[in-house]
Amino acid sequence: MSDKTMTTDEVISRLHSGMTLGIGGWGSRRKPMALVRALLRTGITDLTVVSYGGPDVGLLAAAGRIRRLVTAFTTLDSIPLEPHYRAARERGAFELMEVDEAMFMWGLHAAANRLPFLPVRAGLGSDVMRVNPGLRTVTSPYADASSGVREELVAMPALRLDAALVHMNRADRLGNGQYLGPDPYFDDLFCEAADAAYVSCERVVDTAELTKEAAPQTLLLKRSSVTGVVETPNGAHFTSCAPDHGRDEPFQKLYATTPHAEFAARFLAGDEQAYQSAVRAWHEEQR
Repeated sequence: MSDKTMTTDEVISRLHSGMTLGIGGWGSRRKPMALVRALLRTGITDLTVVSYGGPDVGLLAAAGRIRRLVTAFTTLDSIPLEPHYRAARERGAFELMEVDEAMFMWGLHAAANRLPFLPVRAGLGSDVMRVNPGLRTVTSPYADASSGVREELVAMPALRLDAALVHMNRADRLGNGQYLGPDPYFDDLFCEAADAAYVSCERVVDTAELTKEAAPQTLLLKRSSVTGVVETPNGAHFTSCAPDHGRDEPFQKLYATTPHAEFAARFLAGDEQAYQSAVRAWHEEQR
């Protein structure tokens, strides 16, 4: 068993323009923001981004790095529609595949199981088929026991990823990842659907510590599906990473109401240490 710890720069060096990149978390919750910020410091572009979107999508869209977005929503939670995503979409900056949340999940399941698609009922009877003309339906080969009817279902294509970025509360050096908050989201599926999966975490700990104060069920990520681990304290900021920290609502509001160029010049021009220092300085100014 190998030590999979890496630096943020080592992770980003393995990414490249034109790839399909999955980003875990949910809206403005437990997003791998330190890795997203590091990605923004490179020239990587032309990405297909697969995400239950939040500020990860907003930042990448505003910076012009997304060619195609696959998502079920893009929100800041307390701010219903991510404003930088909205602005980029309104100017036609990227192609969009917007699907139902369950369809998105089953697309990840299909990729994780190396299947070309999975049949789902979600999406039937809605405009999701109209706005995604590439979607197809399939007829079940099995007749319903009571009606004798063979049901028509949506064939949700696999969301196969070149790489995935996710954020955990804890991880060990082998790649086992642990969430301690109220929801696992679908970070395990992102990792399993990807050719390479990189996990940032609040703290890297010894393997034995992972279950010392938390149930085994919190071990969401298996080392077999993880390529690299990066310790990034406060690395989900400004999104939440309960119970380690909540969402930084005042800073999120600043992000949402500041033109991207101005926000980037103040907070994204340097490395992660510079970002964290700039955030602390801004909070001091508000007191």
